[in-house]
Amino acid sequence: MNEKILVLDFGGQYNQLIARRVREQNVYAEIKPYSKMTCAEIRAAGYKGIIFTGGPNSVYEEASPHFDPEILRLGIPILGICYGAQLMAFMAGGRIESAAERSEYGDTELYVKRCPLFEDIPEKSHCFMSHTDYVSAVPEGFAVTATTPSCPAAAFADEKRALYAVQFHPEVTHTVYGKTVFRNFLFHVCHCSGDWRMEGFIEKTVEHYRRELTGRAGKADKAGKADKKVLLALSGGVDSSVAAALLYRAIGKNLVCIFVDHGLLRKNEGDFVENTFKGRFGMNLIRVNAEDRFLRKLAGVTEPEKKRKIIGEEFIRVFEEEAQKLGQMDVLAQGTIYPDVIESGKGDSAVIKSHHNVGGLPEIMSFEGIIEPLRDLFKDEVRKVGLQLGLPPELVFRQPFPGPGLAVRVIGEVTKEKLALLREADAIFREEMDRSPEKVEANQYFAVLTNTCSVGVKGDDRAYGYVLALRAVTTDDFMTAGWTRIPYEVLERAANRITGELREITRVVYDITSKPPATVEWE
Repeated sequence: MNEKILVLDFGGQYNQLIARRVREQNVYAEIKPYSKMTCAEIRAAGYKGIIFTGGPNSVYEEASPHFDPEILRLGIPILGICYGAQLMAFMAGGRIESAAERSEYGDTELYVKRCPLFEDIPEKSHCFMSHTDYVSAVPEGFAVTATTPSCPAAAFADEKRALYAVQFHPEVTHTVYGKTVFRNFLFHVCHCSGDWRMEGFIEKTVEHYRRELTGRAGKADKAGKADKKVLLALSGGVDSSVAAALLYRAIGKNLVCIFVDHGLLRKNEGDFVENTFKGRFGMNLIRVNAEDRFLRKLAGVTEPEKKRKIIGEEFIRVFEEEAQKLGQMDVLAQGTIYPDVIESGKGDSAVIKSHHNVGGLPEIMSFEGIIEPLRDLFKDEVRKVGLQLGLPPELVFRQPFPGPGLAVRVIGEVTKEKLALLREADAIFREEMDRSPEKVEANQYFAVLTNTCSVGVKGDDRAYGYVLALRAVTTDDFMTAGWTRIPYEVLERAANRITGELREITRVVYDITSKPPATVEWE
């Protein structure tokens, strides 16, 4: 059993980031809502430490999240962050006040005193603050360990009981020594050993599902009568691809993957997915070429949400029809990852759970259960697993791609001709970005075919064609994103190639809107 840190969620927007910061130190962290854990359950779980997250509330509000003060007497080290720090002070008998002159937002000078939490951190540094309430008097037994120009208790601690609190956010990159704070808490306060590794995850997960689904240990071999048949909808995205590779290593040909090619993928993407899983790995993959079917359903539709709904529903219909042809399938597999679990409010992880209607699949599709082998991993951890399983880097580091595909990057009605045009323009833009000698730090970049036409000149003749928009964003989490400052030379090469090679496009524009107010996708 690996060491565990409990991230007790009080509604903070950075709760997932806190867990990721812990896992980066090779210590396993899991997030639990404060309302679903009791002190007895926490004690029984054997956590090495607890982290209280931030939150938008005031501790004095009647409806604000609170916790049993007994948690401070469990003998488990605790780190309170922002609201979590205020809650710790409140539970221990300190005083919290709200005053506009004490509010702090953004980059702030931080002055720390020597204590285990701030080891190897200089006396003066910078942190990220976001609060109106503040601790005006620390509880008995606690000492102030850091201040800012506006906050008299930017951090405080009861070292004897291993209770630590910081008003700032060490999990965000703006806090210069934030990672050091987590490292000190994990190794100097909680005395973790850092024994959690992706290699161990793969080995344990493969062995578990091999026993669970085949009743055998050791290398997967030919199917027997007791083997369970597992069905997986493979989109070609990172999550479903890694789930497929992991399960294939465990159960081999007992895994059946259905790849619904709706004709809305990027250039050569469908062939790449098929060649990777069927050709390179030899998986039992069924590719359904359903482009004409989807385009018939989308004919005349221009409203973005209606497009998404049509594509989602039709995907389920196609998947259902193909699954029916296979006969009895015992278990459904999904590429659910930890953020999905947290955001959907699901309970504790389970290996196989009761299944009735997963992800909108019709009741007619009956399964014994559902398995989600990646449900405890964040996206960056999923990518590490994919590389270790031998998936090609171009798939593992595939940019986020919407489920409706290019249908939401074609503004207005979606047609076969528009899709073909967008595929070529998008491929040109991505080629120029990827091979550019100028270093471009972008997390996602793509082309959008607008529903606007513009007059141009091609070959001394008047031309009238589409306006194509290029989009590139830089972000840590895609909750917010800034537009990428692409060098003019890269934009120029891309625009010249697009207008030169594609006669139907007469003008190229670059989107310089951040998120918010815009979204990353146009539709």
